[in-house]
Amino acid sequence: MKEGNLVVISGPSGAGKGSISSRILKEMDNIEFSTSMTTREPRSGETDGKDYYFVTREEFRDAIAKDDFIEYAEVFGNYYGTPKKEVESRLKEGKNILLDIDVQGALNVMKSFPEGLFIFVLPPSLEELRNRIVHRGKDAPDVIERRLGQAESEMAHAGEYDYQVVNDDLDEAVETIKKIIITGDKNGNIKGGEAL
Repeated sequence: MKEGNLVVISGPSGAGKGSISSRILKEMDNIEFSTSMTTREPRSGETDGKDYYFVTREEFRDAIAKDDFIEYAEVFGNYYGTPKKEVESRLKEGKNILLDIDVQGALNVMKSFPEGLFIFVLPPSLEELRNRIVHRGKDAPDVIERRLGQAESEMAHAGEYDYQVVNDDLDEAVETIKKIIITGDKNGNIKGGEAL
């Protein structure tokens, strides 16, 4: 049986990677989501085991000690990690797996899964990124400033990915990324798409 492919979508907070990943999962039948583990509190509408595995800091540290993660990182005071066993077993079953993770995590996955397909989602501009973060109404002003500072440093890593896709129009960004996944080409070649 042919192993599945690991597809990693990341980018700065507010670039739209979550919205894109949700659409990819709805519109493509050959890809599954990898649920991450986190120590942060669930947001409204999030379900344990579906959106994230919500755990205590102690449970997360135990998993680190057992080497249970492909990658993990501390982001804005909370831990996030990708469970190793779940991903490896599903790839062996021939399933394509989507990781929607932050830049720090993606850079770590590149070391352990260099054959993965890595896609960086960029905002059209830093000003548009600010507007998106402010208008989603989830963060206090100091958190917004911290997220924007983080976004600038994360965008400096965009060139390390196989593709960079500007999310100026959600529908176009989704279609471009679907084409990238279908071709599975790590050389930046895509027919009919607007990947950078």
